[in-house]
Amino acid sequence: MSRLLLFNKPFGVLSQFTDRGSPTMRATLSDFIAVKGVYPAGRLDRDSEGLLLLTDDGRLQARIADPRFKLPKTYLVQVEGDPQEPELERLRQGVRLKDGMTLPAEVACIDAPDLWPRDPPIRQRKSIPDSWLKITVREGRNRQVRRMTAAVGLPTLRLVRWSIGDWTVEGIAPGQFEEIFV
Repeated sequence: MSRLLLFNKPFGVLSQFTDRGSPTMRATLSDFIAVKGVYPAGRLDRDSEGLLLLTDDGRLQARIADPRFKLPKTYLVQVEGDPQEPELERLRQGVRLKDGMTLPAEVACIDAPDLWPRDPPIRQRKSIPDSWLKITVREGRNRQVRRMTAAVGLPTLRLVRWSIGDWTVEGIAPGQFEEIFV
């Protein structure tokens, strides 16, 4: 049986256990997780929040992280602007980025979700509206969702990974984790 931790990574935390080489000590997984022998299955950028999976099983880690398996990853994304159908359709068809075309994404406009407050809070501008999207991708390029929304004119303000496959961060507070065995 494999150990799997479902961790709700807070904003500003690195998806690794150490911060080698940085003159300023940044928050890492070791500030939140004292479980020995588990390693991240994939990563989540420092300025993103939400579900990060950690496991003690190398094969499970590879299955979760390897883009060949196309495990769906769902994000709740606060964007600057008011998305219209042409922008949403571009995301659904795939977007050309500097490293090539993305696979098509599942995209829907959603009401603002009931999430934990972010520290620091998102900047609010009176003259520019913001909106929420639910985006599911099946690849794992570096900063992919942020680059996709920017490419269609909707810069990302806040990015929360809500689920990977059937695993979700629902009900797990930021900085906390739930341990399961698979």
